[in-house]
Amino acid sequence: MPTMTLADLTGQMKHHLTEARAIAKKAEDENRDFTPEEAGALREHMAKATEAKSQIQELKGNDELRKTLADLGDDIALNAKTDDNGHRRTASGFELPDRRKSLGEQFTDSAEYKALLATAPNGTFGQKQRVQSGLAGFKSLVTGGSDTSAGAWVTNDQLGLQVGLDALQRPLRLRDVVTQGTTTSDTVEYVRLTSITNNAAPVAEATSSAAPTAPASVPGALVNNAGGGYKPESALAAAKVTTPVRTIAHWIPVTKRALSDAAQIRTLIDAFLRYGLEEELEDQMIGGDGTGENFEGVGNVSGVQSQSWDTNALVTLRKARTKVRTVGRSIPNAYLLNPADVEIIDLLQDNEARFYFGGPAGVGTAQTLWGLPVIETEAVPAGTGYVGDWRKAILWDREQATIQMTDSHLDFFVRNLVAILAEMRAAFGVIQPNAFVEVDLTA
Repeated sequence: MPTMTLADLTGQMKHHLTEARAIAKKAEDENRDFTPEEAGALREHMAKATEAKSQIQELKGNDELRKTLADLGDDIALNAKTDDNGHRRTASGFELPDRRKSLGEQFTDSAEYKALLATAPNGTFGQKQRVQSGLAGFKSLVTGGSDTSAGAWVTNDQLGLQVGLDALQRPLRLRDVVTQGTTTSDTVEYVRLTSITNNAAPVAEATSSAAPTAPASVPGALVNNAGGGYKPESALAAAKVTTPVRTIAHWIPVTKRALSDAAQIRTLIDAFLRYGLEEELEDQMIGGDGTGENFEGVGNVSGVQSQSWDTNALVTLRKARTKVRTVGRSIPNAYLLNPADVEIIDLLQDNEARFYFGGPAGVGTAQTLWGLPVIETEAVPAGTGYVGDWRKAILWDREQATIQMTDSHLDFFVRNLVAILAEMRAAFGVIQPNAFVEVDLTA
């Protein structure tokens, strides 16, 4: 790959800044917040501009870098400041996107949490202070982002706890490929496309005013009915599907003394409570059986195609991709595979014992397979895979992750304990089942 010149990097940085400015201006002109798509694109452009800035810094000294950035309007946040309204702006007036805080940071930076600690002597809870249960049910404290710091509540990072929790977590990426939606209702109705019959065909010009005889419905056949002019009929089968919004929740007990440690509380909320909700959500989107309070996941939706084992995993997965294209008439955008099956694919060898994907020194298939990104997830059982147009599966967020806290649970008050509850509400639906294929990867 040829080395990027200073001019190339400067042009690249300017391009991404211009794109970011255009997105921000559009939202400002329409007097609204960024959409999820705009926020994602904005972060991506700013990240790429910042990366280009870093490479420029390697080629030029800091003094020359500042001059270059000044010529471009100083739109990377070297001199960004927070205005009276809490917005971060560069010297040229460009408003930078919010540095969104994690759910745990929002909780410990909230006025309610600070007020709670203010009731304790020296900002910490001893063994006799009561946590007012009036805080329970308060949800607005996790809905917004802020750049204010935790101030007096900043403590040493709880790295031991953080690392320990990370070791029990898996990457969650299914949200990245499904369609994101929102709802303000407890029930979502949508149309599910079940089949299409296309009988379009050439039609002869009418030669008589007499009522013609209807032709046989044979797709692709010429229509030579008596009198001419009779058009064939096609069909589009759809069904109205109603799916309820489901609640996913869990809670943990925490000592009152732990409440005084903002870093530990943030870790518990971000690395455990919030993650737990998202992990269960991913499991439900794939394996939910639709009974009780479970979602109807892709693996249990009627009409999803199937692909049986053929020769090896690579051949089987490629044929499944074709079914999405030809039967589902859709463009697949990702494979979902269990890590055990990804390992099998990585270890495949040719007749001369050479790994297909570069072996230990190669990238492997964790990135792409047959031109599609591979999402490794334990939500898919080993021996089974999925490929499809995941844009035709929709996740409706009714209420994103919220946090509640109380000491009124059971005998927690007399035991100096509090309960921290995390919950979310969402619905999930597949609008075109045959755009997905379940793949049998067992030989």
